[in-house]
Amino acid sequence: MSRSYNFSAGPAALPEEVLAQAGEEMLDWQGSGMSVMEMSHRGKEFMSIASQAEADLRELMGIPAGYKVLFLQGGASSQFAMVPMNLLQGRKSADYINTGSWSKKAIAEAGKYCDVKISGATPKGEFTVPAAETLELNSDAAYLHYTPNETIQGIEFPYVPETGDVPLVADFSSTILSRPVDVSQYGIIYAGAQKNIGPAGLTVVVIREDLIAEPMAGTPAMFRYGTLAGADSMYNTPPTYAWYIAGLVFQWLKRKGGLKAVAEINERKAGALYAAIDGSGFYANPVDPRCRSWMNVPFTLADPELDASFLAEAKEAGLVTLKGHRSVGGMRASIYNAMPEAGVQALISFMADFEKRKG
Repeated sequence: MSRSYNFSAGPAALPEEVLAQAGEEMLDWQGSGMSVMEMSHRGKEFMSIASQAEADLRELMGIPAGYKVLFLQGGASSQFAMVPMNLLQGRKSADYINTGSWSKKAIAEAGKYCDVKISGATPKGEFTVPAAETLELNSDAAYLHYTPNETIQGIEFPYVPETGDVPLVADFSSTILSRPVDVSQYGIIYAGAQKNIGPAGLTVVVIREDLIAEPMAGTPAMFRYGTLAGADSMYNTPPTYAWYIAGLVFQWLKRKGGLKAVAEINERKAGALYAAIDGSGFYANPVDPRCRSWMNVPFTLADPELDASFLAEAKEAGLVTLKGHRSVGGMRASIYNAMPEAGVQALISFMADFEKRKG
């Protein structure tokens, strides 16, 4: 049976090369006589896997000295609380940009710990981000938090907010590793793994070392960046197998030519899909063109009553998990790094054929 093209927003598709290697190593990792799932996280075998994964991620992202890389549990959502717990450091407020579903969740969580000031927001019902010159930044804020890519709405920042001396914090779950990023612009980058890194259950945090300080009183040990960084992400048993798969993905990205080469592929994929939508009178994308995501492409059909048949026929054609989020409706194609250009072209061909028959 051939594999489907999986357009899920997460857990998302993984590179076939990675899955094949993991399958080959499932029962015996490199002559150890053990599966990675069975290894002690403090044994020499897994320690080599962990250190290689961190080294490869640092190389891919160009992470400079003075930053810690953490491989944690709890999903990106746990960072919604960890960030204010650790970064307020006596300050009473933090700035947030509100652009969609995930930034709203981050704002709600931060509101339990500090005075959240909204520096900019997407108007209700619109699919855009506030212009850089309209942001209202507070010099006394502990940090500015934003979500570079809103997975559900399919909107993406075309710029990096300038914050001066205020640390910039970003939830990169949907865009990490999709293109080069200047890490030095950020105080913290965090991302759930299940979109562009590996399986669900792993969270990657890149944090500037000077931001690792004493958190607010009562912060649990597992929510203290200092605790986790001091233990090299092994204060408790980490998600070892997800960490291992992430390492294989990092090696796959290096073989692809690194993030610059991957960015060129991603831009082509997104450009081709948006061109197909825009060139049709049958499909539509609601997002402001300057803010369109490379990773998550929502689109609607001219007649919503055709949604069910579109999804059923797409599944028969090997194109799966295209249903849009319930809050937006329609369809959504998530085209992360592991989605090959052939998969996007297969979707475009199916869409054209469906329109010809139903439009």
